[in-house]
Amino acid sequence: MATPHGPLTIGFDIGGTNLRAAVVDEHGQILDAASTATPHTGAELTSAIVTLVDELRATYDIAAVGLAVAGFLDPDCEIVRFAPHLPWRDDYPLRATLADKLGLPVRLEHDANSAAWGEYRFGAARDAETWVLFAVGTGIGATLMHRGEIYRGSFGTAPEFGHLTVVPGGRACSCGKQGCLERYASGTSLVDCAVEIATRGGYKRCGLYRKVVDKRATGRDVMEAARAGDELGLAALDSFATWLGRGLAIVADVLDPALIVLGGGVAADADTFIDHARETMAATMVGAGYRPVAKVQCAELGPQAGMIGVADLARTMVHEQQ
Repeated sequence: MATPHGPLTIGFDIGGTNLRAAVVDEHGQILDAASTATPHTGAELTSAIVTLVDELRATYDIAAVGLAVAGFLDPDCEIVRFAPHLPWRDDYPLRATLADKLGLPVRLEHDANSAAWGEYRFGAARDAETWVLFAVGTGIGATLMHRGEIYRGSFGTAPEFGHLTVVPGGRACSCGKQGCLERYASGTSLVDCAVEIATRGGYKRCGLYRKVVDKRATGRDVMEAARAGDELGLAALDSFATWLGRGLAIVADVLDPALIVLGGGVAADADTFIDHARETMAATMVGAGYRPVAKVQCAELGPQAGMIGVADLARTMVHEQQ
């Protein structure tokens, strides 16, 4: 249908559990959305994307499609090299495959880069010059933007902070290494923090204790316990916030941004830990007390940031063709 909102595009958030699509206008507003469970084979996942696009195209005049992918892409954003939680492998030519099936321009982008673009265009990083999105969820993702451009590095994978080794020989990580930052400062790491603290003793009377030692606790359980004043939950949250602050100090030391935007699912509870993380960052960065400290603030677009951002990136393809 005709719209006063400029070219309409669809943005996809492709997660390991759910496949979400949104119709987005040129102001970053979501007009409609659809979702389905993420299939387990590459062919089925590609087909599911086509089905959701067709469903939304039945109502809206769609000009382009963008996909936010949690995985490694080539620098030209044409192929998926590896996506640990998705079935695409071995340099799968996803962009060309979907463009052929849909008959529309298709844009691929890394999920953190997509969220960063959304925040840059419509959220917390509007008009920022040199800034970093630090997304904390199941793992850690990051994006560096400078003067309106996403920095990708030579092979399309920069910057990588989640898998920097911060504790040699530390907690095992799904990447195959040990002691990665995301094993200490992600949503899933909250449980690890609680387990380590519980094993030291002194918390047996806490409501969270039995869930933790029985290995039934989730990151959400730990966060809710901390909010309720549970001492074990608070101790785990304190450990998480300290490590997050150390991670932000690494970001400040390596990239020297003026702004760090904290995104990802954990950011919804930032009021419980962001002050501690800021203080730790300021105290542990190189030259602490003698140099400017980056502003740290929360993302504004929430879990829709990736869909909004990649839909806007897809829109640029339409403008370039006009």
